[in-house]
Amino acid sequence: MDNIGAETEMGSEKTHEPEVGYSNAVNEQTSSPADLKLSMAAPYKMTKFQIHKNLVVVSVAFLFLFTAFQSLSNLQSSLNREDGIGTVGMSVIYAALVISCMFLPPFIIDAVGCKWTVAFSMLCYILYMAANFYATWWTIIPSAIILGIGAAPLWSAKCTYLTQSGTWYSKMTGRTEDDIINRFFGVFFMIFQTSQIWGNLISSLVFSERDSNSTTEVTADALQKCGANNCPADDIGNNTNLKKPELKQVYTVCGIYIACAFVGFLIVVLFLDKINLDKHDNRTGKRKLSFHLLLETFRHVVHNHYQKLLIPLTIYSGIEQAFIAGDFTRSYISCSVGIWNVGFVMICYGVVDAACSFTFGRLVQYVGHIPFFILAYVVHLSCQITMLHWIPDPDKMYVFYILAALWGIGDAVIQTQINALYGFLFSDKPEAAFANYRLWESIGFIFAFGYSSFVCTDIKLYICIIVLTIGMLMYACTEILHRKKNSMSVDITK
Repeated sequence: MDNIGAETEMGSEKTHEPEVGYSNAVNEQTSSPADLKLSMAAPYKMTKFQIHKNLVVVSVAFLFLFTAFQSLSNLQSSLNREDGIGTVGMSVIYAALVISCMFLPPFIIDAVGCKWTVAFSMLCYILYMAANFYATWWTIIPSAIILGIGAAPLWSAKCTYLTQSGTWYSKMTGRTEDDIINRFFGVFFMIFQTSQIWGNLISSLVFSERDSNSTTEVTADALQKCGANNCPADDIGNNTNLKKPELKQVYTVCGIYIACAFVGFLIVVLFLDKINLDKHDNRTGKRKLSFHLLLETFRHVVHNHYQKLLIPLTIYSGIEQAFIAGDFTRSYISCSVGIWNVGFVMICYGVVDAACSFTFGRLVQYVGHIPFFILAYVVHLSCQITMLHWIPDPDKMYVFYILAALWGIGDAVIQTQINALYGFLFSDKPEAAFANYRLWESIGFIFAFGYSSFVCTDIKLYICIIVLTIGMLMYACTEILHRKKNSMSVDITK
C-alpha cells in the first residue's frame, strides 16, 4: 500500500497551462507596474524555492506517516494473530480502499483542496494506529474501514499536488512536464522508501528488550511447525516466539508510531502551502459524487483485451506483497527467531526493493520489459519453492535475509514494470486503466490477507506459484498480441 494511486494521478491529472505569469517567470512583455502586480497576484503563484520546499515537506510528511503505518502492517500477523484480527483488518483496509478510490478523491480534493485532504486523511491512519492499543474486532475493523476510505484521497491529493507543482516548475524552467514530474516523483519515492528502514528498526529495537529471565529457545518440535508447515489452527504453545509481546512493549511501539504519524500531520498543517489547481480556474462550481470513474473502469476491462490478460499478474502483485508482509513475517521470522527480528529482516527487504526499483526504472529503456519480468518470475518462483521445503533454522539467520532480499528484487520488478506497462498500453485511457490496476491489485490484497488466518502456509505458497505462473503466461500473450498488432499495422498516409 506504500504507493497506491501514485501512477493514476500522474496519468489522469493533466493540467492546463496557467494563463498568468509566475513570480520567477513573469512574461517579458509586462509593460506596466499594474500588469506586473496583476501577474504577481495569481492565486497559484509559487516561487521555485516554494515548489522545492513543498516537495520536501510532502516527502518528509509521508516518510513520518508510513514509517509508522508500513511497519505496523508488517507486525499485524504476529502482533494481533488471535482469531486473525490483524490480517483480516488489513483485508478490510483494501476492501474499503477499492470503494473509496472509485468515488471520493476528486470530490474531496475539490471540496477542501489538496493540502487539507492530505492532512485529514492522515488522521484516519492515526486512528487505526490508536486502535492497536486495544486490538479487538470492535476497534480494528471500524478503524480499518476509516483508514481505507482515507487512503485513496491521501494518495490522489499527494499526486495531484506534485503533478501541479511540476507543471508550474516546467513552465518556469522551460523543461518538459514529463521530465520535471518524473523527477519530482523520483525525489518523493527516494525519501518515502526509507520509511521501511526507520519503522522496522523501531519495532526491532523495542521488542528486542526482553526480560533477562525469558527464554528464546525454540524446541525442535516447535520449529517443525514453522515455515511452510505453519497453520493458524496448530497448537504451538511451546514456541515462546509466537506469544504476543508484553503489553508495555506493544504500547511503546504503538505510541512511537502514533507520535511519528502525528509529526507527519503537523508538518503538512504547518509547512505545506495551499495550492490552487489550474483546472479549477476554468470551471465554476464543485464536483459532485459521481459514478463516472466506476463505469469507465468496468467498460475498460470489458472492451480491452490487454486489460483482461493483465488481471492475473495484477492480482499477484497484491498477493505477493501480502505474503511477504503477513505470512513470511509470521510463519518464518516470528515463529523461528522471534518478533524482534521481523524489523531487521524487513529492513533488508525494503532497502533492496527501493534500490532495485530505482535501478530497474532506469534500465528498462535500454532492454525493455521482458527481461525484467523473466527475472521476477525466476526469483519469486525460486523463493517460493525454497520456502516450501525449508524449515527455518535460527542458527542460519543469513537465509532469512537472502530470501527477503530476493523477494524485494522480484517485487521491485513487479511494481515498477506493471505500472509502466499500464502507462504504455493504456495511454489513451490512463484514468480507467489505473483504476483497474488499483482494483485488481487490491483484490489480491483482500484475498491474501483474508485467508491468511485460515489457510496453512504451504497452501498459500501454492496459490502464489499458480497465480504467478498464470499471470506471467497471460503477460506473454499480451506481448505477443501487441507485437503482432504493431507488425500488421500500416501507415495509410504513406
